[in-house]
Amino acid sequence: MKNSPSLLPLLRSQLQGDLLALTLLHPEQEFTLTELAHELRASHTAVLREANRLIEAGILSDRRVGRTRMVTARTDTPLARPLTELIAASFGPLPLLTEALRAVPGVDRAYIYGSWAARHAGEPGPPPADVDVLVVGTPDPDELFDVAEFAGRRLRREVNMHRVPAAWDTPSSDPFLTSVRERPLLELDLNQGDRK
Repeated sequence: MKNSPSLLPLLRSQLQGDLLALTLLHPEQEFTLTELAHELRASHTAVLREANRLIEAGILSDRRVGRTRMVTARTDTPLARPLTELIAASFGPLPLLTEALRAVPGVDRAYIYGSWAARHAGEPGPPPADVDVLVVGTPDPDELFDVAEFAGRRLRREVNMHRVPAAWDTPSSDPFLTSVRERPLLELDLNQGDRK
């Protein structure tokens, strides 16, 4: 059996935390199981299993549209608000920053690094106090500041954006880049279009 995730040891798995974050932090959206599997970079079977558990627990709901099963967060239960706040504080950086940075022109790639990425990768340690983001490309610094402020308020922790040029992954003697490359990096999937 896998260990509980380092970001929130109350949960049974990393996938469960990522699934809760994606759905609870976007309560207005319905997702197909295929969309969830793609967004979470997990197998359809694993997502189906976790979604079924959360539906049975009354945290998510589902409905059929033809042969497609749509899943969404339930917002009509006493657990909805406190659970959403807990998930936002622990697993929220990945879906929130992905969505926010998709909308910023000039962002080629983005990665979460530092203690949050390390906990997401399963490394033990204290809860992260902040979230560090490496942005590759030429986005406007003011727009990155706005994203960091928005995400920081939503996540209830500081979000630090560090912008680097497109050639960041070429060999360099820059001590900052060397230290970032040596630790866990979590790439944000910025290639998805806006959802309906």
